[in-house]
Amino acid sequence: MSLFHRHSPRRQKPKRVHEKGDWSRLWIWIVAVVVLGAGYFWLTTASIVEHPIELPTGPADVAFADSVGPLLGAEFSRGNDVQMLVNGVEFFPAMLKAVREAKKTITLETYIWESGKISDEFIAALNERAAAGVKVNVIVDGMGTLKFKNEDRDRLKKAGVKLLTYGREHWYDIKPDINHRTHRKLLIVDGKVGFTGGMCISDTWSGNGDDPDHWRETQVRIEGPVVREMQAVFATNWLQTTAEVLLGPDYFPETYAVGRAKAQCLKSGPQENPENARMSYLLAIAGARKSIRIEHAYFVPDDLSTRMLLLARDRGVKVQVIVPAKNDSHFGRMASRSRWGPLLAHGVEFYLFEPAMLHCKVMIVDDVFVTIGSVNFDNRSFSINDEVSANIIDADVARKNVAVFNHDLKNSRRLTQQEFENRSVWEKGADWFCGLFRSQL
Repeated sequence: MSLFHRHSPRRQKPKRVHEKGDWSRLWIWIVAVVVLGAGYFWLTTASIVEHPIELPTGPADVAFADSVGPLLGAEFSRGNDVQMLVNGVEFFPAMLKAVREAKKTITLETYIWESGKISDEFIAALNERAAAGVKVNVIVDGMGTLKFKNEDRDRLKKAGVKLLTYGREHWYDIKPDINHRTHRKLLIVDGKVGFTGGMCISDTWSGNGDDPDHWRETQVRIEGPVVREMQAVFATNWLQTTAEVLLGPDYFPETYAVGRAKAQCLKSGPQENPENARMSYLLAIAGARKSIRIEHAYFVPDDLSTRMLLLARDRGVKVQVIVPAKNDSHFGRMASRSRWGPLLAHGVEFYLFEPAMLHCKVMIVDDVFVTIGSVNFDNRSFSINDEVSANIIDADVARKNVAVFNHDLKNSRRLTQQEFENRSVWEKGADWFCGLFRSQL
Protein backbone atom coordinates (compact mmCIF):
# COMPACT_ATOMS: atom_id res chain seq x y z
CA MET A 1 0.00 0.00 0.00
CA SER A 2 1.36 3.39 -0.92
CA LEU A 3 2.44 5.64 1.90
CA PHE A 4 0.73 8.46 0.12
CA HIS A 5 -2.98 8.06 -0.45
CA ARG A 6 -4.16 9.96 -3.44
CA HIS A 7 -7.53 11.52 -2.90
CA SER A 8 -9.63 11.84 -5.96
CA PRO A 9 -10.66 15.45 -6.50
CA ARG A 10 -14.09 16.37 -5.10
CA ARG A 11 -16.65 16.74 -7.84
CA GLN A 12 -18.09 20.26 -7.85
CA LYS A 13 -21.56 21.11 -9.01
CA PRO A 14 -21.45 23.06 -12.20
CA LYS A 15 -22.32 26.71 -11.72
CA ARG A 16 -25.71 27.65 -13.05
CA VAL A 17 -25.42 30.01 -15.95
CA HIS A 18 -28.40 32.33 -16.22
CA GLU A 19 -29.43 32.29 -19.79
CA LYS A 20 -31.36 35.01 -21.54
CA GLY A 21 -34.47 32.89 -21.37
CA ASP A 22 -34.41 32.92 -17.54
CA TRP A 23 -34.37 36.73 -17.38
CA SER A 24 -37.07 36.94 -20.03
CA ARG A 25 -39.35 34.70 -18.00
CA LEU A 26 -38.67 36.74 -14.85
CA TRP A 27 -39.61 39.99 -16.60
CA ILE A 28 -42.72 38.38 -18.05
CA TRP A 29 -43.83 37.44 -14.53
CA ILE A 30 -43.09 40.93 -13.20
CA VAL A 31 -45.03 42.60 -16.01
CA ALA A 32 -47.90 40.12 -15.59
CA VAL A 33 -48.16 40.85 -11.86
CA VAL A 34 -48.14 44.62 -12.46
CA VAL A 35 -50.75 44.38 -15.23
CA LEU A 36 -53.03 42.10 -13.16
CA GLY A 37 -52.68 44.35 -10.12
CA ALA A 38 -53.39 47.49 -12.14
CA GLY A 39 -56.36 45.78 -13.79
CA TYR A 40 -57.80 44.79 -10.42
CA PHE A 41 -57.34 48.30 -9.04
CA TRP A 42 -58.93 49.77 -12.17
CA LEU A 43 -61.94 47.51 -11.75
CA THR A 44 -62.34 48.57 -8.11
CA THR A 45 -62.22 52.27 -8.91
CA ALA A 46 -65.32 54.30 -8.04
CA SER A 47 -67.71 53.88 -10.94
CA ILE A 48 -71.37 54.23 -9.91
CA VAL A 49 -71.48 57.41 -12.00
CA GLU A 50 -69.61 56.94 -15.28
CA HIS A 51 -70.79 59.81 -17.48
CA PRO A 52 -70.42 63.60 -17.08
CA ILE A 53 -73.18 65.16 -15.02
CA GLU A 54 -75.07 68.05 -16.56
CA LEU A 55 -76.77 70.68 -14.40
CA PRO A 56 -78.82 73.60 -15.74
CA THR A 57 -78.16 75.64 -12.63
CA GLY A 58 -75.40 76.46 -10.18
CA PRO A 59 -75.11 76.27 -6.36
CA ALA A 60 -76.34 79.86 -5.96
CA ASP A 61 -79.75 78.80 -7.29
CA VAL A 62 -82.34 77.59 -4.77
CA ALA A 63 -83.03 74.56 -6.98
CA PHE A 64 -79.48 73.29 -6.44
CA ALA A 65 -79.87 72.77 -2.69
CA ASP A 66 -83.46 71.58 -2.97
CA SER A 67 -82.45 68.88 -5.47
CA VAL A 68 -78.93 67.90 -4.42
CA GLY A 69 -79.92 67.50 -0.75
CA PRO A 70 -82.45 64.68 -1.28
CA LEU A 71 -80.24 63.14 -3.98
CA LEU A 72 -77.40 62.73 -1.47
CA GLY A 73 -79.71 61.69 1.36
CA ALA A 74 -78.86 64.74 3.47
CA GLU A 75 -81.21 67.72 3.24
CA PHE A 76 -79.81 71.23 3.30
CA SER A 77 -81.08 72.96 6.44
CA ARG A 78 -81.31 76.71 6.93
CA GLY A 79 -80.31 78.67 10.02
CA ASN A 80 -76.79 77.40 10.68
CA ASP A 81 -73.90 79.38 12.09
CA VAL A 82 -70.59 78.36 10.51
CA GLN A 83 -67.11 79.38 11.68
CA MET A 84 -63.94 78.53 9.80
CA LEU A 85 -60.97 77.62 12.00
CA VAL A 86 -57.56 77.80 10.35
CA ASN A 87 -54.75 75.61 11.71
CA GLY A 88 -54.31 74.04 15.14
CA VAL A 89 -53.74 77.39 16.78
CA GLU A 90 -57.45 78.09 16.17
CA PHE A 91 -59.28 74.75 16.07
CA PHE A 92 -57.68 72.92 19.00
CA PRO A 93 -58.58 75.62 21.56
CA ALA A 94 -62.12 75.85 20.14
CA MET A 95 -62.64 72.08 20.25
CA LEU A 96 -61.21 71.72 23.76
CA LYS A 97 -63.37 74.62 24.98
CA ALA A 98 -66.47 72.89 23.61
CA VAL A 99 -65.51 69.62 25.30
CA ARG A 100 -64.90 71.30 28.66
CA GLU A 101 -68.33 72.99 28.46
CA ALA A 102 -70.22 69.77 27.63
CA LYS A 103 -73.26 69.14 29.82
CA LYS A 104 -74.72 65.85 28.56
CA THR A 105 -72.89 64.12 25.68
CA ILE A 106 -69.64 64.14 23.73
CA THR A 107 -69.22 62.05 20.57
CA LEU A 108 -65.78 61.99 18.96
CA GLU A 109 -64.59 60.07 15.89
CA THR A 110 -61.12 60.34 14.42
CA TYR A 111 -58.80 58.48 12.11
CA ILE A 112 -55.39 59.24 13.67
CA TRP A 113 -54.84 59.58 17.41
CA GLU A 114 -51.19 59.83 18.43
CA SER A 115 -49.95 60.16 22.00
CA GLY A 116 -48.40 63.54 22.77
CA LYS A 117 -49.17 67.00 24.13
CA ILE A 118 -52.43 67.55 22.23
CA SER A 119 -53.51 64.00 23.06
CA ASP A 120 -52.92 64.64 26.76
CA GLU A 121 -55.09 67.78 26.60
CA PHE A 122 -57.95 65.88 24.99
CA ILE A 123 -57.62 62.98 27.44
CA ALA A 124 -57.70 65.35 30.42
CA ALA A 125 -60.75 67.23 29.08
CA LEU A 126 -62.67 64.06 28.16
CA ASN A 127 -61.85 62.35 31.46
CA GLU A 128 -62.94 65.37 33.51
CA ARG A 129 -66.30 65.49 31.72
CA ALA A 130 -66.79 61.72 32.03
CA ALA A 131 -66.13 61.96 35.77
CA ALA A 132 -68.78 64.71 35.93
CA GLY A 133 -71.39 62.36 34.45
CA VAL A 134 -71.24 63.40 30.79
CA LYS A 135 -71.68 60.47 28.40
CA VAL A 136 -68.50 60.31 26.31
CA ASN A 137 -68.42 58.07 23.22
CA VAL A 138 -65.21 57.83 21.16
CA ILE A 139 -64.44 55.89 17.97
CA VAL A 140 -60.89 55.59 16.65
CA ASP A 141 -59.67 53.70 13.60
CA GLY A 142 -57.52 50.63 14.17
CA MET A 143 -54.87 51.63 11.63
CA GLY A 144 -54.84 55.26 12.74
CA THR A 145 -53.93 54.50 16.34
CA LEU A 146 -50.64 52.65 15.91
CA LYS A 147 -48.92 55.50 17.81
CA PHE A 148 -51.59 55.75 20.50
CA LYS A 149 -50.09 54.30 23.67
CA ASN A 150 -51.96 51.58 25.54
CA GLU A 151 -51.60 53.50 28.81
CA ASP A 152 -53.40 56.44 27.20
CA ARG A 153 -56.25 54.17 26.12
CA ASP A 154 -56.43 52.81 29.66
CA ARG A 155 -56.58 56.33 31.13
CA LEU A 156 -59.67 57.07 29.04
CA LYS A 157 -61.42 53.79 29.81
CA LYS A 158 -60.74 54.01 33.56
CA ALA A 159 -62.32 57.47 33.62
CA GLY A 160 -65.52 56.09 32.10
CA VAL A 161 -64.99 57.06 28.46
CA LYS A 162 -66.48 54.52 26.05
CA LEU A 163 -63.56 54.05 23.67
CA LEU A 164 -64.04 51.77 20.68
CA THR A 165 -61.70 50.76 17.90
CA TYR A 166 -63.29 50.69 14.46
CA GLY A 167 -62.37 47.85 12.12
CA ARG A 168 -59.71 46.13 14.18
CA GLU A 169 -57.96 46.76 17.46
CA HIS A 170 -54.50 45.55 16.43
CA TRP A 171 -52.71 45.85 13.11
CA TYR A 172 -52.28 42.07 12.93
CA ASP A 173 -55.97 41.24 13.40
CA ILE A 174 -57.46 39.41 10.42
CA LYS A 175 -60.07 41.48 8.64
CA PRO A 176 -61.56 40.52 5.24
CA ASP A 177 -61.86 44.12 4.01
CA ILE A 178 -58.48 45.17 5.37
CA ASN A 179 -58.38 48.24 3.15
CA HIS A 180 -61.54 49.73 4.67
CA ARG A 181 -61.10 52.38 7.38
CA THR A 182 -63.05 55.09 9.05
CA HIS A 183 -61.39 58.30 7.91
CA ARG A 184 -64.09 60.46 9.48
CA LYS A 185 -63.24 63.36 11.77
CA LEU A 186 -66.15 64.45 13.95
CA LEU A 187 -66.69 66.09 17.32
CA ILE A 188 -70.26 66.79 18.49
CA VAL A 189 -71.01 68.27 21.91
CA ASP A 190 -74.49 68.01 23.47
CA GLY A 191 -75.89 67.46 19.97
CA LYS A 192 -75.68 71.22 19.43
CA VAL A 193 -72.10 72.07 18.39
CA GLY A 194 -70.27 70.12 15.69
CA PHE A 195 -66.74 70.16 14.28
CA THR A 196 -65.38 68.50 11.14
CA GLY A 197 -62.49 68.91 8.75
CA GLY A 198 -59.18 67.21 8.08
CA MET A 199 -57.49 67.41 11.48
CA CYS A 200 -56.61 64.48 13.72
CA ILE A 201 -55.51 64.31 17.34
CA SER A 202 -51.76 64.66 16.96
CA ASP A 203 -49.08 67.24 17.66
CA THR A 204 -48.53 67.34 13.90
CA TRP A 205 -51.65 69.54 13.62
CA SER A 206 -50.61 71.99 16.36
CA GLY A 207 -49.21 75.42 15.58
CA ASN A 208 -50.00 77.75 12.69
CA GLY A 209 -49.22 75.56 9.67
CA ASP A 210 -46.28 77.69 8.65
CA ASP A 211 -43.35 75.30 9.16
CA PRO A 212 -42.49 71.77 7.95
CA ASP A 213 -43.27 70.17 11.32
CA HIS A 214 -46.83 71.48 11.65
CA TRP A 215 -49.40 70.81 8.96
CA ARG A 216 -51.62 73.40 7.31
CA GLU A 217 -55.28 72.52 8.01
CA THR A 218 -58.81 73.98 7.99
CA GLN A 219 -61.63 72.92 10.30
CA VAL A 220 -65.27 74.04 10.57
CA ARG A 221 -67.36 74.69 13.69
CA ILE A 222 -71.12 74.55 13.18
CA GLU A 223 -74.15 75.29 15.32
CA GLY A 224 -77.71 74.83 14.12
CA PRO A 225 -80.01 72.19 12.62
CA VAL A 226 -77.30 70.49 10.54
CA VAL A 227 -75.60 69.27 13.73
CA ARG A 228 -78.31 66.60 13.95
CA GLU A 229 -77.01 65.18 10.65
CA MET A 230 -73.44 65.27 11.98
CA GLN A 231 -74.56 63.34 15.05
CA ALA A 232 -76.35 60.81 12.83
CA VAL A 233 -73.13 60.15 10.91
CA PHE A 234 -71.34 59.32 14.16
CA ALA A 235 -74.27 57.25 15.41
CA THR A 236 -74.12 55.12 12.26
CA ASN A 237 -70.57 53.95 12.94
CA TRP A 238 -71.34 53.55 16.64
CA LEU A 239 -74.23 51.25 15.76
CA GLN A 240 -72.06 49.26 13.35
CA THR A 241 -69.38 48.81 16.00
CA THR A 242 -71.48 48.18 19.11
CA ALA A 243 -75.07 47.38 17.98
CA GLU A 244 -76.05 50.18 20.37
CA VAL A 245 -78.36 52.95 19.15
CA LEU A 246 -77.72 56.43 20.51
CA LEU A 247 -81.18 57.72 21.37
CA GLY A 248 -82.90 60.64 22.98
CA PRO A 249 -82.55 64.39 23.41
CA ASP A 250 -79.13 64.12 25.02
CA TYR A 251 -77.77 63.15 21.61
CA PHE A 252 -80.47 64.59 19.34
CA PRO A 253 -81.93 67.68 21.02
CA GLU A 254 -84.35 70.01 19.30
CA THR A 255 -82.35 72.55 17.32
CA TYR A 256 -83.10 76.13 16.33
CA ALA A 257 -81.90 78.56 13.73
CA VAL A 258 -78.86 80.40 15.03
CA GLY A 259 -77.41 81.72 11.76
CA ARG A 260 -78.13 82.18 8.08
CA ALA A 261 -76.12 79.49 6.30
CA LYS A 262 -77.63 76.56 4.45
CA ALA A 263 -75.73 73.37 5.25
CA GLN A 264 -75.86 69.62 4.88
CA CYS A 265 -73.70 66.88 6.40
CA LEU A 266 -73.41 63.69 4.39
CA LYS A 267 -71.85 60.35 5.08
CA SER A 268 -70.11 58.18 2.51
CA GLY A 269 -68.71 54.67 2.71
CA PRO A 270 -68.66 51.33 0.93
CA GLN A 271 -71.49 49.93 3.07
CA GLU A 272 -73.55 53.12 3.33
CA ASN A 273 -74.32 55.70 0.67
CA PRO A 274 -71.48 54.40 -1.53
CA GLU A 275 -69.65 57.12 -3.46
CA ASN A 276 -71.75 59.87 -1.87
CA ALA A 277 -68.61 61.95 -1.41
CA ARG A 278 -67.70 61.53 -5.07
CA MET A 279 -71.24 62.44 -6.14
CA SER A 280 -71.12 65.57 -3.99
CA TYR A 281 -67.93 66.76 -5.67
CA LEU A 282 -69.13 65.92 -9.17
CA LEU A 283 -72.43 67.73 -8.66
CA ALA A 284 -70.68 70.84 -7.38
CA ILE A 285 -68.26 70.81 -10.33
CA ALA A 286 -71.17 70.34 -12.74
CA GLY A 287 -72.92 73.33 -11.19
CA ALA A 288 -69.92 75.66 -11.40
CA ARG A 289 -70.49 78.73 -13.57
CA LYS A 290 -67.64 81.04 -12.58
CA SER A 291 -64.92 79.48 -10.46
CA ILE A 292 -63.68 76.30 -8.78
CA ARG A 293 -61.02 76.56 -6.08
CA ILE A 294 -59.62 73.24 -4.86
CA GLU A 295 -57.23 73.00 -1.91
CA HIS A 296 -56.39 69.36 -1.27
CA ALA A 297 -53.60 67.32 0.23
CA TYR A 298 -54.22 64.33 -2.03
CA PHE A 299 -55.56 65.41 -5.42
CA VAL A 300 -55.81 62.28 -7.57
CA PRO A 301 -58.86 62.81 -9.82
CA ASP A 302 -60.29 59.79 -11.62
CA ASP A 303 -61.10 59.88 -15.33
CA LEU A 304 -64.62 61.25 -14.86
CA SER A 305 -63.55 63.94 -12.40
CA THR A 306 -60.81 65.01 -14.80
CA ARG A 307 -63.25 65.12 -17.71
CA MET A 308 -65.74 67.21 -15.74
CA LEU A 309 -63.06 69.70 -14.73
CA LEU A 310 -62.11 69.99 -18.40
CA LEU A 311 -65.76 70.57 -19.31
CA ALA A 312 -65.93 73.27 -16.65
CA ARG A 313 -62.97 74.97 -18.32
CA ASP A 314 -64.83 74.74 -21.64
CA ARG A 315 -67.73 76.60 -19.98
CA GLY A 316 -65.30 79.38 -19.06
CA VAL A 317 -64.95 78.38 -15.40
CA LYS A 318 -61.66 79.38 -13.78
CA VAL A 319 -60.14 76.37 -12.01
CA GLN A 320 -57.35 76.72 -9.45
CA VAL A 321 -55.80 73.86 -7.50
CA ILE A 322 -53.45 74.16 -4.51
CA VAL A 323 -51.54 71.00 -3.57
CA PRO A 324 -48.60 70.45 -1.21
CA ALA A 325 -45.13 71.11 -2.60
CA LYS A 326 -43.94 68.25 -0.38
CA ASN A 327 -46.26 65.37 0.44
CA ASP A 328 -46.04 62.96 3.37
CA SER A 329 -46.55 60.14 0.83
CA HIS A 330 -44.01 60.02 -2.01
CA PHE A 331 -45.99 57.27 -3.75
CA GLY A 332 -49.20 59.27 -3.45
CA ARG A 333 -47.47 62.39 -4.69
CA MET A 334 -46.28 60.64 -7.84
CA ALA A 335 -49.70 59.08 -8.44
CA SER A 336 -51.22 62.53 -8.12
CA ARG A 337 -48.81 64.03 -10.65
CA SER A 338 -49.74 61.35 -13.16
CA ARG A 339 -53.17 63.02 -13.42
CA TRP A 340 -52.17 66.65 -13.90
CA GLY A 341 -51.08 66.72 -17.54
CA PRO A 342 -54.45 67.11 -19.33
CA LEU A 343 -55.64 69.61 -16.73
CA LEU A 344 -52.56 71.82 -17.09
CA ALA A 345 -52.86 71.66 -20.88
CA HIS A 346 -56.47 72.86 -20.59
CA GLY A 347 -55.68 75.90 -18.47
CA VAL A 348 -56.22 74.58 -14.96
CA GLU A 349 -53.88 76.49 -12.64
CA PHE A 350 -51.77 74.42 -10.24
CA TYR A 351 -49.98 75.89 -7.21
CA LEU A 352 -47.53 74.16 -4.86
CA PHE A 353 -47.91 75.19 -1.21
CA GLU A 354 -44.40 75.48 0.24
CA PRO A 355 -44.27 76.47 3.95
CA ALA A 356 -45.70 73.23 5.38
CA MET A 357 -47.46 70.01 4.51
CA LEU A 358 -50.86 71.09 3.17
CA HIS A 359 -53.54 68.75 4.53
CA CYS A 360 -56.72 70.72 3.67
CA LYS A 361 -59.81 69.14 2.10
CA VAL A 362 -61.67 72.18 0.80
CA MET A 363 -63.42 73.11 -2.46
CA ILE A 364 -65.11 76.47 -3.12
CA VAL A 365 -67.47 76.89 -6.09
CA ASP A 366 -68.78 80.19 -7.51
CA ASP A 367 -67.94 82.09 -4.30
CA VAL A 368 -71.01 80.63 -2.59
CA PHE A 369 -70.59 76.85 -2.11
CA VAL A 370 -67.99 75.32 0.24
CA THR A 371 -67.35 71.66 0.93
CA ILE A 372 -65.11 70.66 3.83
CA GLY A 373 -64.63 67.49 5.83
CA SER A 374 -62.52 64.35 5.86
CA VAL A 375 -62.84 63.67 2.11
CA ASN A 376 -59.70 63.65 -0.02
CA PHE A 377 -60.02 64.18 -3.77
CA ASP A 378 -59.04 60.58 -4.52
CA ASN A 379 -60.57 57.16 -4.98
CA ARG A 380 -59.80 55.99 -1.44
CA SER A 381 -62.09 58.69 -0.06
CA PHE A 382 -64.57 58.42 -2.91
CA SER A 383 -65.21 54.67 -2.60
CA ILE A 384 -63.11 52.82 0.02
CA ASN A 385 -63.13 54.75 3.31
CA ASP A 386 -65.94 55.91 5.56
CA GLU A 387 -66.00 59.70 5.13
CA VAL A 388 -67.96 62.74 6.27
CA SER A 389 -68.43 66.05 4.50
CA ALA A 390 -70.16 69.33 5.36
CA ASN A 391 -71.47 71.30 2.39
CA ILE A 392 -72.28 74.95 3.05
CA ILE A 393 -74.10 77.40 0.78
CA ASP A 394 -73.45 80.90 2.07
CA ALA A 395 -71.71 83.87 0.49
CA ASP A 396 -70.14 85.06 3.79
CA VAL A 397 -68.68 81.63 4.60
CA ALA A 398 -67.42 81.29 1.03
CA ARG A 399 -65.87 84.77 1.15
CA LYS A 400 -63.86 83.86 4.26
CA ASN A 401 -62.68 80.66 2.61
CA VAL A 402 -61.68 82.52 -0.54
CA ALA A 403 -59.62 84.90 1.59
CA VAL A 404 -57.82 81.94 3.19
CA PHE A 405 -57.34 80.35 -0.23
CA ASN A 406 -55.81 83.55 -1.64
CA HIS A 407 -53.51 83.81 1.38
CA ASP A 408 -52.29 80.29 0.68
CA LEU A 409 -51.79 81.21 -2.98
CA LYS A 410 -49.29 83.84 -1.87
CA ASN A 411 -47.34 81.11 -0.08
CA SER A 412 -47.42 78.81 -3.11
CA ARG A 413 -45.42 78.55 -6.30
CA ARG A 414 -47.28 78.19 -9.58
CA LEU A 415 -46.49 75.08 -11.58
CA THR A 416 -46.31 75.85 -15.29
CA GLN A 417 -47.11 73.40 -18.03
CA GLN A 418 -43.57 73.72 -19.35
CA GLU A 419 -42.06 72.86 -15.97
CA PHE A 420 -44.39 69.88 -15.70
CA GLU A 421 -43.49 68.61 -19.17
CA ASN A 422 -39.76 69.07 -18.49
CA ARG A 423 -39.74 66.50 -15.72
CA SER A 424 -37.01 63.91 -16.10
CA VAL A 425 -37.71 60.62 -17.84
CA TRP A 426 -37.29 58.89 -14.48
CA GLU A 427 -39.91 61.14 -12.85
CA LYS A 428 -42.37 60.61 -15.68
CA GLY A 429 -41.91 56.87 -15.50
CA ALA A 430 -42.29 56.79 -11.71
CA ASP A 431 -45.43 58.96 -11.90
CA TRP A 432 -46.95 56.69 -14.53
CA PHE A 433 -46.17 53.54 -12.53
CA CYS A 434 -47.59 54.92 -9.27
CA GLY A 435 -50.63 56.16 -11.17
CA LEU A 436 -51.53 52.55 -11.99
CA PHE A 437 -52.39 52.07 -8.32
CA ARG A 438 -54.23 55.34 -7.81
CA SER A 439 -57.53 53.64 -6.98
CA GLN A 440 -56.06 52.41 -3.67
CA LEU A 441 -54.46 55.69 -2.58
